[in-house]
Amino acid sequence: MNKAPFRIGLGYDIHRFRAGRRLVLGGVEIPADEGLDGHSDADCLTHALADSVLGALGLPDIGHFFPNDDASIEGIDSQEILKKAVAEAKSRGYAVGNVDIAIIAEKPKLMPHVPAMKEVLAASLGVLPDCVGLKATTNEKIGDLGKGLGIAAHATCLLIAQ
Repeated sequence: MNKAPFRIGLGYDIHRFRAGRRLVLGGVEIPADEGLDGHSDADCLTHALADSVLGALGLPDIGHFFPNDDASIEGIDSQEILKKAVAEAKSRGYAVGNVDIAIIAEKPKLMPHVPAMKEVLAASLGVLPDCVGLKATTNEKIGDLGKGLGIAAHATCLLIAQ
């Protein structure tokens, strides 16, 4: 059987806010009163993106590779998680073609940080920034996300056979 010429993956992640933590999204520290709760830096945008890369490969999610009960990786920079996912793709003969991400947050305002996030993510993915689609939206005050209790992200990834 021949290797597929391309593969597509979908990722999703969500984290609640927690006082006393810094807010990191797309590898960029965002000024905020509270950050996201998690074992790593809790960068839900990057987690969703890494899961989309792994999903395109038919692999388990990041929890398999970076379990939240592993004390040796507590506080890990999520860009390292993303780079591991990209390395897995490369080891299987695939490169990232492009990605598209939607981040859902009532607070803080994220649009001013999108260009910096695109730069950081592009570097981790090994692509040009114009290969990173990134949109910030709200949940229109609906549900827990709409109440500002956390942040979520959806991501898709196109892998191209090399």
